Amino acid sequence: MSHWDTYQKSIIRYPEIGFTIDISRMDAPSDWSSEMEERIARGFKDRASIEAGEIMNPDEGRAVGHYWLRNPDLAPAEEGQWIKDVLIAVQDFAKQILDGDIKAPNDRIFRHVLLVGIGGSALGPQLVGKALLPADAVVDIHYLDNTDPGGMEHVFAKLGQELAETLVIVISKSGGTAETRNGMLETEKAYTARGLHFPKYAVAVTGKGSKLDQHAESQGWITRLPMSDWIGGRTSVMSAVGLLPAALLGLNIDQFLAGAAAMDKKTRVDNVATNAAMTLALMWYHAGDGVGKRDMVILPYCDRLDLMSKYLQQLVMESLGKEYDLDGKRVNQGIAVYGNKGSTDQHAYVQQLRDGLLNFFATFIEVRSTRFGESMQVDGMGSTTGDYLQGFLRGTRKALYESGRQSITITLDSLNAFSLGGLIALYERAVSFYASLVNINAYHQPGVEAGKKAAVDFLDLLARVKSHLSETGSAGFTATDMASTLGEGDVESVYHCLNHLAAAGFCERIDGESPASDNFAC
Repeated sequence: MSHWDTYQKSIIRYPEIGFTIDISRMDAPSDWSSEMEERIARGFKDRASIEAGEIMNPDEGRAVGHYWLRNPDLAPAEEGQWIKDVLIAVQDFAKQILDGDIKAPNDRIFRHVLLVGIGGSALGPQLVGKALLPADAVVDIHYLDNTDPGGMEHVFAKLGQELAETLVIVISKSGGTAETRNGMLETEKAYTARGLHFPKYAVAVTGKGSKLDQHAESQGWITRLPMSDWIGGRTSVMSAVGLLPAALLGLNIDQFLAGAAAMDKKTRVDNVATNAAMTLALMWYHAGDGVGKRDMVILPYCDRLDLMSKYLQQLVMESLGKEYDLDGKRVNQGIAVYGNKGSTDQHAYVQQLRDGLLNFFATFIEVRSTRFGESMQVDGMGSTTGDYLQGFLRGTRKALYESGRQSITITLDSLNAFSLGGLIALYERAVSFYASLVNINAYHQPGVEAGKKAAVDFLDLLARVKSHLSETGSAGFTATDMASTLGEGDVESVYHCLNHLAAAGFCERIDGESPASDNFAC
């Protein structure tokens, strides 16, 4: 069979939403085994259960409601009304900001947004902002998405005196996320240092009654918008988490939600031949033998989608990277995700993709129209820059396949709020389907929680080391001495505590011949 014949039999097109998926270079079987048919049937059944509001996150006893966000009529009555009320609140508040009905205390309009969050509370808004914000936007956006003091300092310095016209959104469902709390405290300090009353600049997006909610209420923040337990962080971009910053930037959130709803409708059909999300999940299963043997390389040939691989790293890896399946069997599932943008990749790691270790499959994301104006000719053949971008995409795809490298191609007719909403919804559904195929819980994150606990343990040790140094550190300590004094068996962690305190200027390090002989003194 020719590539042309294979291609025609291997695409799913949704012309009415400007979407195509091509799996012709995945060498997938024409028919699935009876075992796979059973897994597929389970995936379709789980899809119905999720949208019906059944408990699909058994470890946390939660429903999974992010599909309801773009179609509240699917939700139970109370949750559906809640979604509609939050959307109205988001739109009304954004309109008041953009129209100047709510102004900064200096009586000027807010010209900047500073978003304080981490993980899904920042990645979703970052992706949407980068993909959709026009160059001439009236409002721009900045992010504190880590607890790195240097990164925060850079953002505050960049804003400078314009902090006085910067609206701050603090996002944390639990209200207790350490990184977000730290960013909020640093932001409060930065505003106070400039003589600005922070509550008059601040908005909270958080769970009702959370620590953040209580703090914002007691301090008199401008407003608070709610989150719900049935919305996971990595699937929260169509809640107030993503909709509020998008609306404040003047983006069309109605179209964003409509695009997701349109894709949801297409992937609600229990037919592999016409369901792009199930097809995508099956390609992941096929490529990695159902155990993630191959990495997923995301290659968007569109500068405005260069955060797509980072966004999918969290969505896919946090959802699918699990030690145990739903039956308690150790399976160590997951798919590693990385990527960059084309054609930048032609001069970077495509070399390894073409000639190196065959441990991946690629996903090309194509946007057919990336420029609204006319394009100049850049060579003697009459080619444009867009022609070259298409040439590099098609050339790379062909070169990879000739070397035995499999790939999927996803095509959007154009990139706008509607198509981006659909693209995100496609991947959310595909992750859900894949989880059903391999029988895991895609909606909890025990590994993340384990990392948080270990961080708390280190911070406790750091406080003990710091306290002892401040009391008796004039003579100096080695890491071994300090560990012995504290009754701590983990000497390496004590050493890292001492090094951190030295870097912060709390003590001085005198280098020895080895880490064991380094001396730390106040």
